[in-house]
Amino acid sequence: MHIPKMLMAKEGPEFSRIVQGFWRLADWNKTKQETIEFIHGCLELGITTFDHADIYGEYRCENLFGEAWADALIDRQSVQIVTKCGIQLITPEHPNKSYNTSEKHILLSVDNSLRNLRTDYIDLLLIHRPDPLMNAREVASAFSKLRGSGKVKHFGVSNFLPCQFELMASAMDFPLITNQIEYSVLNMEAQADGSVDLCQKRGIAPMAWSPFGGGRLFTDHTEQIDRLTKTLRRIGEEMGGASIDQVALAWILKHPVHFVPVLGSGKIERVQSAVRSLELSMTRDQWFSIWEASNGRDIP
Repeated sequence: MHIPKMLMAKEGPEFSRIVQGFWRLADWNKTKQETIEFIHGCLELGITTFDHADIYGEYRCENLFGEAWADALIDRQSVQIVTKCGIQLITPEHPNKSYNTSEKHILLSVDNSLRNLRTDYIDLLLIHRPDPLMNAREVASAFSKLRGSGKVKHFGVSNFLPCQFELMASAMDFPLITNQIEYSVLNMEAQADGSVDLCQKRGIAPMAWSPFGGGRLFTDHTEQIDRLTKTLRRIGEEMGGASIDQVALAWILKHPVHFVPVLGSGKIERVQSAVRSLELSMTRDQWFSIWEASNGRDIP
């Protein structure tokens, strides 16, 4: 199956319907050639959008990807690169983990990401997490400079509550095109806090990180996960033998806001399995059965 693309917002950009994330690239223990083969494997499936952040792998993942990308012989315009900034990990220069959304830090982080990723531009830049000291106008100024220079094409946020999204949007001369939020059969808080509703209101597609709860759906044994596993297996059988990962993704994809899941596995077989979830058609009854299994109660 070759997956389709979709507009993230009226103004663009166009992303693949499922995104491949490289949060754990440093832990995959892949050689450069194996990483090149993995990137090509994703492209063969139609996954053209790759998700990063400056801090991933303690600042190593972007560079590991960039080393592979430089030798992958892929047309840059055929892919979309997403990255994030705004978190500072503990380093000799920063004794405490902190947030930094100052204009200086954003501009410096983008230059570092461009160098590490071996690219001339970033398709989408996100502020990684809400910064209590964020000056929205200063962030907007940095975004405007990056847009004007051609270093970044589109902008968004990640993990922002609706009021925080609205604050950032109010300072902008151009639209934010997404909010990357945690959303899965294990974590539905973004729906309860209004983040999903705001995206639907604004006509933008949210990106769903950790669509399998960081892998906990397959490895942990809690009351919630045991309930979900039982329900996902039953619904998978109703769907003709779909696996629990495919059903869990189909649940996310069912939502009318048009979530774009961000995968985290470095195994191409898991990516291939995830892509097949796009072929599944989930009923409302099945969707709400999963909701009830996750929450441990009937719908109100």
